[in-house]
Amino acid sequence: MSSSGPSSRLSAAQLEQRLDDALLASSSHRSVAKLARDLEYLPRERQDLVLHWAEVCTQTNAAIGDLVASLAPRALVLLDAAAFEAWVLAALDRYDRHGARAAMESLRDVAGFRAARDDTRDVALATVEGRLGRFVRGLSGRTLRIRAGAAAWTDTETIHLPARLGVLSDAGANRALYRAMTALLWAQARFGTFNADLEAAVDAWPQRERALAWLAALETVRLEACIARELPGLAREMAGLRGPWPSELTSVVDRLGAPSASVADSLALLSEYMAGEAHPPVLVHAGTLDPAAARRVRAQRIGRETEVLRHALGAWKAAPGRRPAESSSWEATLADDAGPAEFRIEGKLVALPEEARAAAQSLVQDLGEIPPEALAPAGPGAWKPTDRQGEGAHYVATRPPDHYYDEWDFHRNAHRRGWCHLYENDLPAGDAGFVREVSQRHAALIRRIRRRFEALRGEDRVLGRQLDGEELDVDAAVEAVCDRAAGSEPSSRLFARRVRCERSLAALFMVDMSGSTQGWVNDAEREALVMLCEAIETLGDAYAIYGFSGWTRTRCDIYRIKGFGERYGDAVRGRISAIAAKDYTRMGVAIRHLTRLLVAQPARHRLLVSLSDGRPDDFGDEYRGQYGVEDTRRALLEARAQGVRSYCVTIDRHGADYLRHMYGPARYTVLDDVRKLPLKLADIYRRMSS
Repeated sequence: MSSSGPSSRLSAAQLEQRLDDALLASSSHRSVAKLARDLEYLPRERQDLVLHWAEVCTQTNAAIGDLVASLAPRALVLLDAAAFEAWVLAALDRYDRHGARAAMESLRDVAGFRAARDDTRDVALATVEGRLGRFVRGLSGRTLRIRAGAAAWTDTETIHLPARLGVLSDAGANRALYRAMTALLWAQARFGTFNADLEAAVDAWPQRERALAWLAALETVRLEACIARELPGLAREMAGLRGPWPSELTSVVDRLGAPSASVADSLALLSEYMAGEAHPPVLVHAGTLDPAAARRVRAQRIGRETEVLRHALGAWKAAPGRRPAESSSWEATLADDAGPAEFRIEGKLVALPEEARAAAQSLVQDLGEIPPEALAPAGPGAWKPTDRQGEGAHYVATRPPDHYYDEWDFHRNAHRRGWCHLYENDLPAGDAGFVREVSQRHAALIRRIRRRFEALRGEDRVLGRQLDGEELDVDAAVEAVCDRAAGSEPSSRLFARRVRCERSLAALFMVDMSGSTQGWVNDAEREALVMLCEAIETLGDAYAIYGFSGWTRTRCDIYRIKGFGERYGDAVRGRISAIAAKDYTRMGVAIRHLTRLLVAQPARHRLLVSLSDGRPDDFGDEYRGQYGVEDTRRALLEARAQGVRSYCVTIDRHGADYLRHMYGPARYTVLDDVRKLPLKLADIYRRMSS
């Protein structure tokens, strides 16, 4: 075989050079010469496969890259190319979730991976974890994380599931079993399993583990009934998986299935069962209970959310314009005649910020009510929900993320599941005079933009010759008179009706609030948004404005400036004034979250416009460069697949080298002068929405 052919094997010397490059000459790798000799007799396509994945893994962790190259000859005896890639990706996923040691243990168990892959019944949690995460987010109640563990249980914030399932007859049934387990553990937090002191209840019995198992079985009966009332389709699937109730539980199905049943009923029945000798039945989809872990997590969450609500009430109390007389007498109650997190304060219905509403709803879910101490406003002073500890450190949050989002790793050609932690925030009101000053200073330009936008509205269309309508159709009436005079039967369609030409568009403006926008760029962004809002109001389009920034993957911030359906009033104007430069530009997670908001809008056309001053960026080296560009591009492709059109306006003069790749030609504009931003942004919106 000629050594020059494209499919010829690499020699040991060539492999040694390629391995040295792939493993970055790391001190962690073993003798490159020995690795090269081990790989020399593999077919060329297998050699290329090993070199590619060794390089990909080394960019994540040098020791993992070395281990992949070392184990490859043995692994490729057991695995074909597709299985080899799956073996490496499974290890990288383990690294993302549990660290290097877990990933290396996964790699060394090549035979176990092969056996699990060959067993068509067996399903790995890693293969369904993303789907289960989306499933549990779609259920009502608070967001729960998914983690692998030895058994199925929850601490009310994280759902732990077995790493593999193979108890049912086929893979489809085992995937459904994962869904059923997830739903039951979600229901424990949603329907009040931990609203009683379970620790005291089970500690009263000498056989504590038996008591816990009976209580878990009884709660499964009650929770399935709760799920059946809200999600009957899911309940039918769960019933099909478990089969008929065991004989030990048939007598309590009606009692625990009543709408008024609670965990107190399960505890009352527990005494009856523990007095007998029967062992608790095994339910294939039921998890275990860990009351101590749930109590600890609930207590921490209740404390956090109490403070969130108290500070929100305190901010409302201290808001500018409040009269001292009003602030001196304080009374806040949950409003019975409004939404679940709206308050009646001093006789007024008050809608608190989204973060506070979520905290109130969570407190009601945990306690059945909002405790009085949560309704006492906190004192004055700025409240910071996070604290950055040292330059380069990850944020330390006092509340769990609002959402977890995948991120695309172009090295792996795969997503890193639940990698980015996203927090939703409301901007506080800024200088009220800023918007007024901009409106006055640019009054002529705003009028000019409005006139352009008014042309988009179109005129009402007149439909003539109708059976009924607001106006008489003169032409039809004349024809009817002529027909009658000629002895013909006149038409009864003598009216005209005006039909409004409705637009069906939802637009979302994504504003870069990274540190590099400090100064005149930030001022230009705010001025552009003021003029744009003034103009879009003439169209009546649904539109929203959100800012984004962050610091590493563990603190990705989204700032609500104007939500869909929110009126462009003083509150929105105040938030526009408050737009300020913050940290870095991790764009992919922001695009995924805002796409989710856009897709929820009932419009035929959806538009996402980003305002940025540069390429995707974040603290550290990983997200900078091609990684961030590829993740952003992937997020935009995912948005396009959901029917969202994207456009970018940037002042980065070097943006053309990466924007074409991210957005595609004709989907971005590079401005050489930030002062052109207001008019250019209005023109882009007018062109894309017409």
